[in-house]
Amino acid sequence: MPASRTGGPLARPRPRRHAVVALVGLLAVLYAGLTAAVVLGDHLPDLDTAVLRWQPATRWPALEPLVDAWVLLGQRAICLAIAVAALLPRTLRDRDLRPLLVLGLATLLVNVTVGSVKHLLGRLGPLQLGHGALAPGGSEVFTDGTIFPSGHTANAVVTWGVLAFLARRGRRWAAGLAVLLAVTVGLTTVYLGTHWVSDVLAGWVAGGLVLLVVHLCRPALDRAPRWPRGAGTGRRAAPR
Repeated sequence: MPASRTGGPLARPRPRRHAVVALVGLLAVLYAGLTAAVVLGDHLPDLDTAVLRWQPATRWPALEPLVDAWVLLGQRAICLAIAVAALLPRTLRDRDLRPLLVLGLATLLVNVTVGSVKHLLGRLGPLQLGHGALAPGGSEVFTDGTIFPSGHTANAVVTWGVLAFLARRGRRWAAGLAVLLAVTVGLTTVYLGTHWVSDVLAGWVAGGLVLLVVHLCRPALDRAPRWPRGAGTGRRAAPR
């Protein structure tokens, strides 16, 4: 196979584009279907209520301190801070903005795909509803909430997925860790009662959709220029 002309940290063998596009379409339809099922009260609210009645927090109370800390790995500010701390030294060392551009694009897409639906639906969560969450139709209250889809879950999928996507070594291990974090962060929100199960399902789907769209944008991101080696130092850039 011919070598990539672009080089750099983002140049890797890519799956066929049409397969990725098909997956994007599939996840988009699934995301829309989950949203419609929640709004129309089609089966998913019954699952939400059943899991809430099961009360996982009361079954494993010893897990609460760990879960309280673990769920922070999906909090937007913390995720963004960790990702920037991981990528900024590499950006400065390599004089290559592409890793930060990938992170910026992924963050923007999460805000659009998750934030817009949150504010459009206004779904309330179990903690906000209190005892009313177990009442008939409790999971179908849409006023001024921001529960659906789960932002913690989507942030976990995207942040850890992007870091695995950009990893230079041990990418399989990084991908496995990213999946583990995304799955467990979503489950911790259910354990803590901050989200319904359907919120988490939608968060996983929305996060996966963002990662696939970022992958489709890689050719454009690969063309982003690097800083010249001598930029800002008075030295001439080394020949390439």
